[in-house]
Amino acid sequence: MLDLSDLYQFVTYADCGTLSAAADKLHISQPTLTRTMHDVEDAFGVPLFHRGKNRIELTDTGEVAVEQARSLLSEAEKAVETVQTFERNQHTITIHSCAPVPLWSLLPELSRRFPDNIISSKLTNMDEILQNVSSGNADIGILPQSCSDKNLLCIPYLKEQLYVCIPKEHKLAEHSQLSLPQLNGFNCLLRDEIGFWTNLVKSKMPASRFLIQTDEFEFEELVRTSTLLCFSSSKAPGSEQTLKGRKRIPLTDPEVNVTYHLISSAKSTILQSISPTFEFRYQK
Repeated sequence: MLDLSDLYQFVTYADCGTLSAAADKLHISQPTLTRTMHDVEDAFGVPLFHRGKNRIELTDTGEVAVEQARSLLSEAEKAVETVQTFERNQHTITIHSCAPVPLWSLLPELSRRFPDNIISSKLTNMDEILQNVSSGNADIGILPQSCSDKNLLCIPYLKEQLYVCIPKEHKLAEHSQLSLPQLNGFNCLLRDEIGFWTNLVKSKMPASRFLIQTDEFEFEELVRTSTLLCFSSSKAPGSEQTLKGRKRIPLTDPEVNVTYHLISSAKSTILQSISPTFEFRYQK
């Protein structure tokens, strides 16, 4: 019977070229490694080495045995990874979202309700969300509209409104409401990783240039000191101090008045078990 530990030592010997070098790398004695080489040879049932005084070399058959040993070790490693991944997934709830805002409330809610599970989240596009939820690669998806797929459970979760934030001395500040086409041509600050909002704003404002910031402190500092337009959400917490000196004007575009929907496989019990709470949140 082939032993994985013996095969690992066998492959290490083949990589090092000598028993002494392999023994040093494995932190074992050379006599111990020599016994292992005999055990491997016995397990294969054919001669694998040319033996000389204080030295062994692989035969052609031995070279084939090394390649087979590598393959077996690789398959064993994959088997362990597969089992560990399966076990991890049994205790992981995966959420793929089109935007960060709904995750701010959803993740703590899931953590509270499923304290023994790992809650994992990812921002991605809407096509991938539908594909991943349908295929089972995500437990819950978050879309900015409802989903008509009969194989998926879909419930409304949260509303979000987008605002443009304009310095009070800016010529657009006289407006009580604006649309994205009216902002087209003005340069803007954008936060990184805001999901579908980035593509939406860019598509509606093709003549504008966007300074995208990955660091929150740098973004807030630019909001306070520059005259560039920026955007804020009706759900953004603690933005009053950052937006001091700016007028927060609601946008009228239908696409920026979003109702997020949670989707999951119709067979999944996760969303079914908590949907009354989410529907209540939406009504609030």
